[in-house]
Amino acid sequence: MKRSVMRIIRQIPSYLRLLVGLIGDRRVSRIDRFMVIAAVAYIVSPLDFIPDLIPFLGEVDDVFLLMMALQRLVENAGLTVLLDHWRGDPEELDDLNVASVISAAGFFLPPRMRRRLRRMAGAR
Repeated sequence: MKRSVMRIIRQIPSYLRLLVGLIGDRRVSRIDRFMVIAAVAYIVSPLDFIPDLIPFLGEVDDVFLLMMALQRLVENAGLTVLLDHWRGDPEELDDLNVASVISAAGFFLPPRMRRRLRRMAGAR
C-alpha cells in the first residue's frame, strides 16, 4: 500500500490536469462536474458535518466525499474523454489502476469506509 501511495503522489500533477480538463469538458455530465466542485467547496468551507478541529475524523469526511465525487466523475466521463485529457501512459487509466488510486487515496480512512470505497471502485 505504501508503494502505491508514493506512486500516486508522484502522479498528482497528471491527475490534477485530468481533473481540470474533465471539469471544463462539456461532454462530461453537469451533475458529475457539480458534485466535484461541491465536494471541493465543502472541503474549503468552515462548516462541516464533522468539524476539522476533531483530529483525523475532521478530515475523513472531506476525503471521503471528494473521493466519491471524483470516482463518479471518472466513471461517467468515459474512456474517450479521459484519454483526451490524460497526458500520461493510457494504461494508467485502466480499471485496476483507477481502483488502486482510489484505494490509495482512502489509505487514511477508517477501515469500514476504506472497504466501502474499495467495493465501489471494484464495481467499475
